[in-house]
Amino acid sequence: MKKVMFVCKKNSRRSQMAEGFAKTLGKDKVTVVSAGLAASFIDPKTIEVMAEVGIDISQQTSKPLKDFQPTEFDAVISLCGCGVNLPPEWLTREIFEDWQLEDPEGKDLDTYRRVRDEVKARVEDLLARLG
Repeated sequence: MKKVMFVCKKNSRRSQMAEGFAKTLGKDKVTVVSAGLAASFIDPKTIEVMAEVGIDISQQTSKPLKDFQPTEFDAVISLCGCGVNLPPEWLTREIFEDWQLEDPEGKDLDTYRRVRDEVKARVEDLLARLG
């Protein structure tokens, strides 16, 4: 089973969406965790828009990347362009990608929904490639 790390600046929105989709869509295929360059909180709007598509992320927590070891993961996905700020050992995994998706923070629910749908499409593609 492949292990995937989704990382973002705050682990509050995009990476939490990705974790929720990967856990649901990749059930029994991948082990998934998300983290931030710094721990924060899960944005209530993120929880709301994920619930709209039947995925409950209300029990997920925001975690700092420093709590994890890069060698534990096969794939590392940055969702915010923060790849340039990651220690080099995170960039040398079997798969490293920097998706650079818009941060919906402070925007309307339609923006959160659009970002959610972009995250879902990217996660589906990643899961297909991981087998």
